[in-house]
Amino acid sequence: MKKRQFTISSSKGKTVILTTVLTVLFSMTVFGQATNAPLFTNFVYEGNDKVYTDNPLKPGEFYNPILQGCYPDPSITRKGDDYYVVCSSFAMFPGVPIFHSKDLVNWKQIGHVLDRKSQLKVHDAGIAFGIFAPAIKYNPYNDTFYMITTQFAGDIGNMVVKTKDPFQGWSDPYKLKFNGIDPSLFFDDDGKAYVVHNDAPDQGKELYNGHRVIKIWEYDLANDQVIAGTDKIIVDGGVDLAKKPIWIEAPHIYKKNGKYFLMCAEGGTGGWHSEVIFVSDNPKGPYVPAPGNPILTQRYLSKERENKVDWAGHADLVLGPDNKKYYGVFLAVRPNEKQRVNTGRETFILPVDWSGEFPVFENGLVPMVPKLKMPAGVTGNKTGKDGFFPNGNFTFKDDFSAEKLDYRWIGLRGPREDFISTSKNGLKIKPFETNIKEVKPTSTLFYRQMHKTFSFTATVDYKPASEKDLAGIVALQSERFNYVFGVTKKGADYYILLERTAGKSRSRETESKIVASAKIDLSKPVRLQVSADSDDYEFSYSTNGTDFVNLGGTVSGDILSTDVAGGFTGCLLGLYATSANNAVPE
Repeated sequence: MKKRQFTISSSKGKTVILTTVLTVLFSMTVFGQATNAPLFTNFVYEGNDKVYTDNPLKPGEFYNPILQGCYPDPSITRKGDDYYVVCSSFAMFPGVPIFHSKDLVNWKQIGHVLDRKSQLKVHDAGIAFGIFAPAIKYNPYNDTFYMITTQFAGDIGNMVVKTKDPFQGWSDPYKLKFNGIDPSLFFDDDGKAYVVHNDAPDQGKELYNGHRVIKIWEYDLANDQVIAGTDKIIVDGGVDLAKKPIWIEAPHIYKKNGKYFLMCAEGGTGGWHSEVIFVSDNPKGPYVPAPGNPILTQRYLSKERENKVDWAGHADLVLGPDNKKYYGVFLAVRPNEKQRVNTGRETFILPVDWSGEFPVFENGLVPMVPKLKMPAGVTGNKTGKDGFFPNGNFTFKDDFSAEKLDYRWIGLRGPREDFISTSKNGLKIKPFETNIKEVKPTSTLFYRQMHKTFSFTATVDYKPASEKDLAGIVALQSERFNYVFGVTKKGADYYILLERTAGKSRSRETESKIVASAKIDLSKPVRLQVSADSDDYEFSYSTNGTDFVNLGGTVSGDILSTDVAGGFTGCLLGLYATSANNAVPE
């Protein structure tokens, strides 16, 4: 917060008084009317999935996925004993969550790569746009970390940021002069650098829908730009063009035993997803596919398998802690009984057998199991303790009194700091004149849904002044598909309501419907809760803090899954306030 001091008198006392008054006025301008800002307290998220109760960990084991919830498109790199993973973030703000580990088992989130408006320009981007497929790579030849990605917003496109230390923040973007998506850097041991990425075939040469190519460019490290005229197509279509493979993408190059290995996703990020690999004697090809492709997929397996993991692909490889065994991170989903994917695409890991010419994901072609053995030499599973990211079943509580907001809390299209204020009293949210259905920054603090069976509960102290005011919680797949559950006003009465918004088929229009509403006593703070058991969601409230009343019965989680809503994100659960409410109680 800035202070402006104006001297209107030589009197020191008058100057101090005026400074204080201006500071208070400025604070009220920035944060809005404090009397109409909802106060959220006593937040609790509790996940309780059957897969974890049925499969308790034994010594030397850890759970897969390592990052539950919407953490897709993982990329990994290593410097010394330090590992770093990044994931896609689309229009979430801050963008590109980054995690650190010493052992591939215990991970701490150390922040976000893109945490400033100068880096991330997603203020007018739909939730399925923004940041796609970041790739992190450490260059040992100049001791620098690079994160390269595609930003579908702000007229940026492909871009790279860099740092000497991921704990200390990243540069502003360098805009790159090429089209396509999913770029990745490769640093050869002769000091040269390259970019590989997905792109469209040359004009007039597209053979079928989903036909894509992999291109390579030489990269100028001094100017952080591809070298004009050096681009070359190194894979056309995929492993076998005659079979019309779709969406060859997410390429990475590795060098082993003097040969270059190009690993890519193929089949699209859905039921036909897979990982494939090629080899060459030169970084610029020609690349020959391995005879045993794919090296990772779940597409050939029974649809009715227990604890189903699906859509596996979009992988990246790294040498493990023993400097002998390789590991690969990749995305996959865990559908519920109705094949919904409300938890989104998550980050998994598997050991990789690279004893032969080509790497193969161990047990990556058979039904995946929820537990893995720790890498050799790793003894302690610290997940959920001492700041390490939790997985399995866990409870996360937040009273918002910490000096720094937990990194799991995110905004949408704009910084959290633009609308939140935390103190020992709780979390205040300044209501924006924007509602959750608009493609604008919203005053909503989000937490990813990480379990099929969960509850998300918070207390809100709020008295709306008009029908335009609403505060509560949301369950959101996108601006077009969401539930809003909150308190508002109609006439002289306060109401609690549940609204369902769903996009119309074959149209960009949406249809909003009040599922239920009821008059409510707001003389005391109200406790709000959304809970789910697989595809069944319930929204409940309590005016005494203990006895909950369901509003609207059991509703379907269908609109919170990508198979209905489209896009690429998982369900986001949010603490929400708006001064542009258009949900009117019935």
